Amino acid sequence: MLSTIVSNIQSYSIHDGPGIRTVVFLKGCPLRCRWCANPENLRNEILLGFIQKLCVNCLRCAKVCPADAIVPGEDVYRIDRERCTGCFACAEACFPGAMTLYGQEMSAEEVFRKVARDRIFYDESGGGITVSGGEPLTQADFAAELFAMCRAEGLNTCIETCGHVDRSRFERVLDLTDLFLFDLKIMDPEKHREWTGADNALILKNAAYLAEAGARICFRKPLIPGINDGPEETALTAEFIRTLNASRTEPIGLELMPYHRIGTVKYEALGLNYPMGELPPLKPADAEPVAEAYRKLDIDCRVSQ
Repeated sequence: MLSTIVSNIQSYSIHDGPGIRTVVFLKGCPLRCRWCANPENLRNEILLGFIQKLCVNCLRCAKVCPADAIVPGEDVYRIDRERCTGCFACAEACFPGAMTLYGQEMSAEEVFRKVARDRIFYDESGGGITVSGGEPLTQADFAAELFAMCRAEGLNTCIETCGHVDRSRFERVLDLTDLFLFDLKIMDPEKHREWTGADNALILKNAAYLAEAGARICFRKPLIPGINDGPEETALTAEFIRTLNASRTEPIGLELMPYHRIGTVKYEALGLNYPMGELPPLKPADAEPVAEAYRKLDIDCRVSQ
């Protein structure tokens, strides 16, 4: 039985595939997108976070830390991450939850048992299980084992992917996955490298592979103001999707996901600087003109709400 580090299991999600879904967040990602909303999932390890607003200055964390890594700040205590040894005694002692752990090791069977509890919601809504991240296909064997259990019980399966993994990882889950939510972030390879840390050659090859294999796909684009919302990006993305759709009976659509800043609290908790600075978020209505531009280019496009 395989196990991996799971950062969160989120029930009753309506934004990660059809119907009501339970989303399993796995750790590890090959990209470093500057707008990433889940920085706790970039590395495949358990991380210690500190949520300042929950701290009541009770000193319990400082008293149990064997490395004296909890040091005074302004009215609260903070983590000296150079001294921290990762024993996590502080998190165990912190009753308000200010010291929090991002991640726990779970087997595929443990995850399945937990997500299967929501089956009544899947059956009523046409929902199911979505595996996200990070990049869940860095844990392709784990995802395949989990999905095999889901398939045996008739549960719908979905994967959210950035596409930047070896093709063999897609092959591992292809026959077990009902829907791939596949990111097309930026079409220009150098611009893609600038904003995500890698070019998009492997991503586009994997997208073509899934399309040719007949997989059910929804492309998604995190819409970042001034970065990938212009007419050139729209034209290149539409051309790529139309090319793939030319040989398919079920056309692939596109979902625009307006930029948000929800993940900034996690950066603060992890002691990280938020790479996007003060860039303001987009409202769904702000993305509608871009969606309409895609529709005029014969792409079935909608805006995530």
